[in-house]
Amino acid sequence: MNHSKNLGLELHTLLSRLERAGDQILRAEHGLSYRRFMVLVMVGELGESTQRALADSLAVTEPSMSRMVATLAETGLLTVAPDPAGGNRRQIALTDTGRALVEQAGSDLIRRLTDLVESTGVPFDTYLAHTRQLNAALDSPDARARTSTPASS
Repeated sequence: MNHSKNLGLELHTLLSRLERAGDQILRAEHGLSYRRFMVLVMVGELGESTQRALADSLAVTEPSMSRMVATLAETGLLTVAPDPAGGNRRQIALTDTGRALVEQAGSDLIRRLTDLVESTGVPFDTYLAHTRQLNAALDSPDARARTSTPASS
């Protein structure tokens, strides 16, 4: 499809390139992949959480999240403890080291992304507001209905 208004392709390409750039920065400066960093960021956002909630929030499978959490716990960035409610669930939280890494690396990535956006002549606050509007629109019932697969008859 060669369409001059293919927003989906533009967004996909932009996100892929930003993730790749973030991965290069994080690996070089902090020895951590972008995917693992995003797990730490989400644990920070959710607070103490379960592996299932974490997997859902990042749209990955529980087995994938289990491996990622185990690796991050081995490196001392996360703690994993049995859920007080019982069962097989585990509570996941940032360690002090993990929290410091999220703060330091996150601040650096935010600064670099802000500089990148503003270097294009687009005001960062405007771009952020529009991005948040798009994300919020996807959470609305109307958007879910427009983007869901129609039922077969």
